[in-house]
Amino acid sequence: QVQLVESGGGLVQAGGSLRLSCAASGRTFSIKVMGWFHQAPGKEREFVAAIVWNGVSRYYADSVKGRFTISRDNANNTVYLEMNNLKPEDTAAYYCAASRIYCSVYDCNQDNIYSDWGQGTQVTVSV
Repeated sequence: QVQLVESGGGLVQAGGSLRLSCAASGRTFSIKVMGWFHQAPGKEREFVAAIVWNGVSRYYADSVKGRFTISRDNANNTVYLEMNNLKPEDTAAYYCAASRIYCSVYDCNQDNIYSDWGQGTQVTVSV
């Protein structure tokens, strides 16, 4: 099992930036892909970004392309989500997830391939 702990959320004005972190522990050798999802109140959980653990492939939701960057530090088993030019519609709880199988552009955005999830960190963007 993999344990995931997110941090870095907070309140920021529109146009501002935040960097989320997700620290993995436990059976980290089993991780193949790390992803970020978000869920706003009353809405379904949505894919934000994913990175294959070797760092070669990264995938983004269309809504965040050009604004968000996912990266990883394998030595510290940590994945980051750099969020720039934040918009009020980015307001949500952000969850880190780990997959033990590889995925591609066709399925890295599917939450059912991720087996381990963090507790979430809240991001609120004010107008």
